[in-house]
Amino acid sequence: MYELISLKLKCPVCGESLMNKDYLVDNEPSISLKVEISNKKGTIRLSSIYGSYNHIVDIDLPSGNIAKFYCPHCNAHITSDSECLTCGAPMVPFYLDMGGKVSICSRSGCKNHFVEFEDLSIALNKLYQEYGFSGKAFLKPTTEKKTIKKEIDETKEIIESGTFLQAYCPYCKKSLLEGDMLKLKITNGESGYLILSPYLNVFTSRSTIFLPEDKTIKDVKCFHCDSELIVTDKKCGKCGSPIAKISISARTKLLDFYICTKKGCKWHGLSEDDLYDIKLEDSDEW
Repeated sequence: MYELISLKLKCPVCGESLMNKDYLVDNEPSISLKVEISNKKGTIRLSSIYGSYNHIVDIDLPSGNIAKFYCPHCNAHITSDSECLTCGAPMVPFYLDMGGKVSICSRSGCKNHFVEFEDLSIALNKLYQEYGFSGKAFLKPTTEKKTIKKEIDETKEIIESGTFLQAYCPYCKKSLLEGDMLKLKITNGESGYLILSPYLNVFTSRSTIFLPEDKTIKDVKCFHCDSELIVTDKKCGKCGSPIAKISISARTKLLDFYICTKKGCKWHGLSEDDLYDIKLEDSDEW
């Protein structure tokens, strides 16, 4: 399974899509379901990014308790006779629009899940067509850069949307890429990793720990040298949250590149000095 792939799921009973474009989790349409746990009922919106455990829910989900999931269209209880191999709770199956199914554990806090394809070759072909070989192809990846001429005959380099960003730690200078994805060490109550798309203006992400939507991440560090990447002298130009600094390569030097630490915020940009020579395409904040 490739990194940062958004799975489109359907109800196994009525076949209706469970995808909700109005509520994004990990910057992608969420999987919307009715949920019941500890005699409380509510709505849960799961991340559609494979391997992500992020979600939005309007009731408490006590860790260790078994939840019941219902289709928002037909109200059917979605369950199966299969048991989780990790904790023994019932597994909850969903259909994949490309054929096959995804099953998740019904116990709150258990991260067991798996994917089954009806025809692996057909599913892989659909994955390649929609996402390519390195994740979701929102934009055509390119390493080319172009220049535009300003009215006063100055030239400014444009880093185009979809450009693959070579990212480095600004302290130890080691690459922050792992498996063609941008990897950062994070702490938010517990420690884990944030996996980001390395393509400019492609905002798909996943994390190995739960990150609430619209909340900031406490610590962002280099996974090599453990240096703190959050800066204290700058804030997000859109929401005012703390920002983290990494380095990206352009021309013949490394540039300071900033990203917002608030979950879901798409703000990013360069330092003031670099803005004289370089512009990020479609980045209005800079």
